[in-house]
Amino acid sequence: MRLLTHTARCVLHTHPPPPGSSRGFWGWLNAVFNKVDYERIKTVGPDRAAAEWLLRCGAKVRFCGFDRWQHDYNGLPTGPLGRYKIQAIDATESCIMYRGFDYLNGLQHVEEIKLVKCIYIEDACLERLSQTESLQASMREMSVVSCGNVTDKGIIALHHLRNLEYLFLSDLPAIKEKEKTTDRLQTALPKLTIDLDLA
Repeated sequence: MRLLTHTARCVLHTHPPPPGSSRGFWGWLNAVFNKVDYERIKTVGPDRAAAEWLLRCGAKVRFCGFDRWQHDYNGLPTGPLGRYKIQAIDATESCIMYRGFDYLNGLQHVEEIKLVKCIYIEDACLERLSQTESLQASMREMSVVSCGNVTDKGIIALHHLRNLEYLFLSDLPAIKEKEKTTDRLQTALPKLTIDLDLA
């Protein structure tokens, strides 16, 4: 079954609904995209299932050993179970939300995650991400940009990503105590470079 194209999916969650439509419908549809299919995870493995989830929601993935980003759901590579491992996630303008984060369990090779203009990303998402054991070991770089629901609490939670080396924070209006928050993070992760572009 072919799903919506990447372009069509992005229209669903990056532009306001047309006049006369209901915001509730778009929220419901995005929630459907984020529903976790545990049987699918068992059948195709965590990386393939997570890639399908991310692409359904308008994100992109890059697999280990490849330079090219995958953004077309219907173009995901096929092959032996477990052959393709997700190394990087670019969730720019995607509709990923907390209810889908169980897809992150079992991802052993993710080194980079970009959360840019993600309207459903909130503190609980960052807390959930940072408590995922495999990501605690593998994550090296992260960007959180223009995610209006992220507060100091969510950023501080990232201290669980013990191997994080670089963190870029920009346009996060709900961050109220940037110095205190970044100091706490820096204390917990002395080797972390934090790049700030906060008002």
